[in-house]
Amino acid sequence: MNKTHWDESGLFQAILDKCPVGIAVINYEGIYLTVNPAYCDIYGYTQNEMLNHSFTMIFPSADKLPVLERHQRFLEESTRLGGEWSVMHRDGSQMTVFSESVTFYPAHGLPARLVYVQNITERKKAQEQMKIAAAVFDASQEAIVVTNSENNIVTVNPAFTVLTGWSLEEVKGLNPREFKSGRHPTFFYTEMWQTLNETGQWIGDVWDRHKDGTEFLKELRISVIKDPDSNVINYVGMFSDITLRKKQEELIWQQANYDAVTGLPNRHLFKTKLEQAALHASRTRHIMALMLIDLDQFKSVNDSMGHRAGDELLGCVALRLLECAHNADCVARLGGDEFAIIIPDIDDPAECTDIARDILRTLDSPFTVNGEAIFVSASIGISLYPGDTENLEELFKNADQAMYAVKNAGRKNFRFYSRALHDAIHTRLRMIRNLRKALAENQFVVYYQPIISVKTGHITRMEALVRWFHPVQGLISPDAFIPLAEDTGLIVPIGNWIAKEAITQLAYWRQKYDPELKMTINLSPVQLRSQEFEDIPWIRDLQSHELDGEAVTIEITEGLLLNSEKRVNYNLKMIHQIGIQIAIDDFGTGYSSLAYLRKFNIDFLKIDRSFVEDLKGVGFELCTAIIAMAHSLGLGVIAEGVETEEQENLLIKLECDYMQGYLYSKPLPADEIEKLLVLPYRR
Repeated sequence: MNKTHWDESGLFQAILDKCPVGIAVINYEGIYLTVNPAYCDIYGYTQNEMLNHSFTMIFPSADKLPVLERHQRFLEESTRLGGEWSVMHRDGSQMTVFSESVTFYPAHGLPARLVYVQNITERKKAQEQMKIAAAVFDASQEAIVVTNSENNIVTVNPAFTVLTGWSLEEVKGLNPREFKSGRHPTFFYTEMWQTLNETGQWIGDVWDRHKDGTEFLKELRISVIKDPDSNVINYVGMFSDITLRKKQEELIWQQANYDAVTGLPNRHLFKTKLEQAALHASRTRHIMALMLIDLDQFKSVNDSMGHRAGDELLGCVALRLLECAHNADCVARLGGDEFAIIIPDIDDPAECTDIARDILRTLDSPFTVNGEAIFVSASIGISLYPGDTENLEELFKNADQAMYAVKNAGRKNFRFYSRALHDAIHTRLRMIRNLRKALAENQFVVYYQPIISVKTGHITRMEALVRWFHPVQGLISPDAFIPLAEDTGLIVPIGNWIAKEAITQLAYWRQKYDPELKMTINLSPVQLRSQEFEDIPWIRDLQSHELDGEAVTIEITEGLLLNSEKRVNYNLKMIHQIGIQIAIDDFGTGYSSLAYLRKFNIDFLKIDRSFVEDLKGVGFELCTAIIAMAHSLGLGVIAEGVETEEQENLLIKLECDYMQGYLYSKPLPADEIEKLLVLPYRR
């Protein structure tokens, strides 16, 4: 009997040991009586570690008591129990197992529990992942289409239907080629499938059709799903509609690279084009030319007709430039009224000359804007790559210098960059630095030249004239630095300083010599354009010295009145209102107009010295006409440049009111002029 029982028990244990399913026998108290190797492997323990221990060892601490109570009820009710359980591996990780328990009655002893266990942790994870994948599939904002190995549609997600308009029932079994737009050539799809077969993935933009026939651009990603034997099971395509985004990107790119007014490339794109042209020139050993074009007096169009008219004019200019430079790599608008042209593959610089002349000739024809004919000209600077420089920044600077040299020489022309021009520019920059230093170090001095009254023969006025005594170069002519001071705006502080000195000197001379003496001060157009009347400092100097406005006359040029602006008009009006008289300098050399003499309340005309020098010739008739016209308008006349008694006598005969020139005195420092005030000149 005992031998038979041993044999049965041994056979049972042998079966347990070989069984691939985890099996355990648990007694009434919940103690492991038997565990097979498969059961131990599931939980990570050895048989010795599990035998004679409570089966609750595989459960988290919080679950041990409830599980034990359930075990007791199970034994008492003798029921079959199965299900999924969350348990702990020996290493502390969580697991999910499926177990089934039955009541077991051994030959001897109390009933026990026979437990069969399978580790379903990975399967459970896979199920969860499938649930998540299904949820993502349904909730994804991207359209998803799944096809079989024949590329026929198996399923689509809701986003596919929303995006394309096609439902699953309508597309199931169809090949996605049914939706193609026809925009792509055959080789596009051939290359797509070649990449897909070689790499298992393809990403790109594809034009397709909605259900309603409208075309849309989609960003598509296709992945290949294969079985363990590398056979294709499915193709999964994911895409979104990027039509609007693409349009927005194109718009942003357009705005970032093209000028909104003319449609030409802007400065940003021009820079890229210039770099590409330079690389091409280096590779091919050809010449590349950069041409900078600046419209002359364009600001006056904006000021007189408004910016909308100015923009329309710029658009018209752009079209003419494109016609003249049709072989150019790039015609760009750099900003304002400045354009640039890149001319590649030049064999002879004369080709640039032909284009520049063609541009100047084309711009000669008037433009019609708002029904009005507008004339513009241009100043053009040209620099050559690599002849002038291989540095693109220097190339641009060279062309810019050449262009401004044209402007300084009178505009409406073109010029190539040269070393001589470079030296002249640096001389100019050095002069500007010296001007700033001269202002800071008080290197300027005011000289005075007397103006004689023909009626009394006395000195009744003084003209204040600036002189620059450079510590190294000595006396620098006003003709050399005044235009430069005007170009740089330095004429404003210099002019204000001259006026302050002259007014201070006038107050002193009036008190000491002649209370009726007047001072003439030259005002640059820049001074009247850049300052408000209330901010002109020498106006306050008049008040501080208790001088009336009548003590001062300002000299301005005809050109200022012809091209006057709102601020200039206001300043002249206010200057006249406080009693300051206004004289037109060098009258007759410009576009003399009777209308502005009345409009701006002009008090004096100054006959240009060139007419006085020619009093024996045509100058006599011109002086006669100017004096007669001025007197008929109630204006006084001052003749400058009087150097001989013969000129003086002729001007007296013509009834000129005042005379000024070397016959009476050259411009002198204040202390030397005082000698003339003590003994004033008399005819």
